[in-house]
Amino acid sequence: MPDIPAATPRARVRVPLRFHDGYSADAELVTFHGLTDGREHIAIVLGDPGPVPLVRLHSECLTGDVLGSARCDCGPQLREAVERIADQGGVLLYLRQEGRDIGLYNKLDAYALQDQGLDTYEANAALGLPEDARDYTAAAQMLTALGVSELDLLSNNPDKADQLRGLGVGVRVRVATGVFTTAHNVRYLRAKVLQTQHTLPLSELTELTVG
Repeated sequence: MPDIPAATPRARVRVPLRFHDGYSADAELVTFHGLTDGREHIAIVLGDPGPVPLVRLHSECLTGDVLGSARCDCGPQLREAVERIADQGGVLLYLRQEGRDIGLYNKLDAYALQDQGLDTYEANAALGLPEDARDYTAAAQMLTALGVSELDLLSNNPDKADQLRGLGVGVRVRVATGVFTTAHNVRYLRAKVLQTQHTLPLSELTELTVG
């Protein structure tokens, strides 16, 4: 198990969250000192977390989270996660890892290649980039700083659970998110199942067609 430097909470601030569909939740946003990658990740504490809180590691997605892009499922996943975590009590870590950590410009370059027929992983490879460059060491630091040693992980991605366990954070169970398909993201979601074993219903994705 790696020897990870300790991070400490830097500041806490209450922020009322409001979403476009009218849903609202009160949250506590926490910033940190000592994160290994030096980035400005934040923890969003929702509801009343118990000893084994519900946690989501959500990678920043400007196009999906902010602009409502239909090419991914990030925006709907973020919205769903806030409500589910607020109901159960837990933490959403908002991680500054745009485009599976290849950056916004590279992600848009990959989109252009996807328009030519490549899937999301093939497009990254064609750009000379890794399929998924995300490292969750800072996430483990944040959780430890918040006193979370065991959690239920809200994610379809087995790599997140594997990395957290390898970093000393107990993952009791992985909880699947909803399935948020559009005519523009079905190939993207299908690639995530086939290439990185995301827990999404492949049969349903196979039946959808891009209009």
